[in-house]
Amino acid sequence: MNYPIYLDYNATTPCAPEVVEAMLPYFQDHFGNAASKSHPYGWIAENAVEEAREKVANLIGARAKEIIFTSGATEAINLGIKGVFEAYLGEKQHFITAQTEHKAVLDTFAEVEKRGGEVTYISVDSLGNIDLEELEKSILPHTKMICLMWANNETGVIHPMDKIAHLAASKGIILMSDAVQAAGKIPVFTKGIHLMAISAHKLYGPKGVGALYVRHNHELPKPLAQIHGGGHEKGLRSGTLNVPGIVGFGKAAELRMKENESDGNRLKALRDQLEKGLLEIADTFLNGSQDSRLPHVSNIAFGGVEGEELLKRSNQKVAVSSGSACTSISPKPSHVLAAMGLDSDLGRASIRFSLGKNTTETDIKSTVDWVKKVVLELRKVSKINLIKNLND
Repeated sequence: MNYPIYLDYNATTPCAPEVVEAMLPYFQDHFGNAASKSHPYGWIAENAVEEAREKVANLIGARAKEIIFTSGATEAINLGIKGVFEAYLGEKQHFITAQTEHKAVLDTFAEVEKRGGEVTYISVDSLGNIDLEELEKSILPHTKMICLMWANNETGVIHPMDKIAHLAASKGIILMSDAVQAAGKIPVFTKGIHLMAISAHKLYGPKGVGALYVRHNHELPKPLAQIHGGGHEKGLRSGTLNVPGIVGFGKAAELRMKENESDGNRLKALRDQLEKGLLEIADTFLNGSQDSRLPHVSNIAFGGVEGEELLKRSNQKVAVSSGSACTSISPKPSHVLAAMGLDSDLGRASIRFSLGKNTTETDIKSTVDWVKKVVLELRKVSKINLIKNLND
């Protein structure tokens, strides 16, 4: 297939060749169940899992025993949030999150609300930043958790996690972070963090495997298991472990430890080149903060064009996303951009460009040329239609 240029690395990344190579033996040669304790097949699988656990822990500055493997970040988020809610069952409970969180977080909190929990969704400013004063004022005597993403998946905006962690610690509140877009891209830490969700396929590992960091030796309660049946993963997540996927996750984490700084610098330069070219188009705007954001992400609004057609035409030669939750009947603007105050038309006509390891300068030049062509042609058609409608 003649694929378009891929600039949707926030959606998923290709497995690094070294990751695939590391995984392959665990599909056939070393196919044992890591829970089989009585023979070498199980021992080899278990050793591979523990080596990977150490590598994943190193990526975020944790200890190996604090890593719980899951099927992905969505499961990790559900385990963290629902597990804490159930740990405090019987008490009055309040949680704080932001309007711009990933749907995995927002939908999970909606379920918590159905079960009787209170949730405050703090606002963001026009650049996507939270107000730390608003966050502090939102804390109630029965607040159990603050849950804020490390970096936004649509705009790349990075929250000040060090300050948030200090606030949570001063109030004795559990702090959870969805660090899916940050881990392996920028440095992250676990000091002051109680729970952290990460995912392999966002950092050149396989799909279907993620992890929840669970802080060890702390007086605040750990989440209660949401999947039962065997007591795997310290009783927090039962089920036969995905050994090849976990091995791949470990290898990907190891690679990102070595590559993320140099890769980030390269991608920032390419992203800046992309923005310089696209923002030359009149009535075009950057969504989100320019000061504190991921180095490989750019979200741009294109005024004067219809969003669905813009995305459709752009994707003929460049694979990108809008960040919108679209149905076949009615495309909706991104909830993130709406929370930032962007009007619905511009929200629908916004494109997220996310760069990655395989992105080249040629890709960027071709993307700028193609998107410029698409936008100008769509505006021309829109103008013709407007004149026609006025004449009619």
